[in-house]
Amino acid sequence: MAMSRQYNVAIVGATGAVGKEMIRVLEERNFPVKSLRLLASERSEGDFLEFQGEDLMVQRLCKESFQGIDIALFSAGGALSEEFCPVAVEAGAVCIDNSSAWRMDAEVPLVVPEVNPEALAGYRSKGIVANPNCSTIQMLVALKPLHDEARIRRIVVSTYQAVSGSGQQAIEELRNQLGDLLNGRPTRTDIYPHQIAFNCLPQIDAFLDNGYTKEEMKMIRETQKILGDESIRVTATTVRVPVFYGHSESINIETESKISPDRAREILSAAPGVELVDDVANGLYPMAKDAAGSDMCLVGRIREDESLECGLNLWVVADNLRKGAATNAVQIAELLSQKYL
Repeated sequence: MAMSRQYNVAIVGATGAVGKEMIRVLEERNFPVKSLRLLASERSEGDFLEFQGEDLMVQRLCKESFQGIDIALFSAGGALSEEFCPVAVEAGAVCIDNSSAWRMDAEVPLVVPEVNPEALAGYRSKGIVANPNCSTIQMLVALKPLHDEARIRRIVVSTYQAVSGSGQQAIEELRNQLGDLLNGRPTRTDIYPHQIAFNCLPQIDAFLDNGYTKEEMKMIRETQKILGDESIRVTATTVRVPVFYGHSESINIETESKISPDRAREILSAAPGVELVDDVANGLYPMAKDAAGSDMCLVGRIREDESLECGLNLWVVADNLRKGAATNAVQIAELLSQKYL
């Protein structure tokens, strides 16, 4: 039997919250890694991170970093992705980018493997695949099976997003503020515009001229692109909450034909990437603390929207660093390796 192919993989932004998760997910899912190159800013150069029992040294990201690399996983922010994805592609790598830099580029597929795997074929155009926003990913894993059944016309979503979505420093900021407040000390605020401990901030990313934030507009545009249907109406309110890991979403959908809550449960209990947690009589529903560390999208509180002819409400929770970022990227790499590379 022929040996299955192995790949030289690079992670850009390897020392960040998502980068470290990418290392963990590659290992857990036994991705066929021949060699792993860890790339970061010069601040982290010379640090060591563990992969498969080996200590790997972090190298400084530069133009020469991608020689011999087959797949480059990027999680280092939009500016670096814009600069270095083309460099990596030129060197022969396929890039899977976790930033928002390429998501709305018409020539770059925006992929959630459970939702639109067929879109991946479009990677050849630029050699880049975009990983959607964490909130968009978990919402569409839950909604796609319902969309296939009854066609969604409109989505109203409110998110309750963990601080880990802003990176390692935001996790520290919440931890420090909690410690300060519980010990009667004044808090410091560096990452967020206001104190996040014991507070909710109805602002994620910058405000735009239409009064929405960039995060809210990302969810709207990405949903239409991934589902391949610009006629779906989407509106979003995104809120940062004092939770370390796991984004929660309250989702209301209006469908063309009626789906009963029981039928929705039946569909979702068989859907890929979904775990149904919906037994309110026994106090069972999705919670951020239960999603942390899992790759599943937990779905519950499924009930009819009684103000509409064909409406449903759902509560969806997922680990934003895993399915919302690292795991989705590695699943894309798996699809690439199985079908295209």
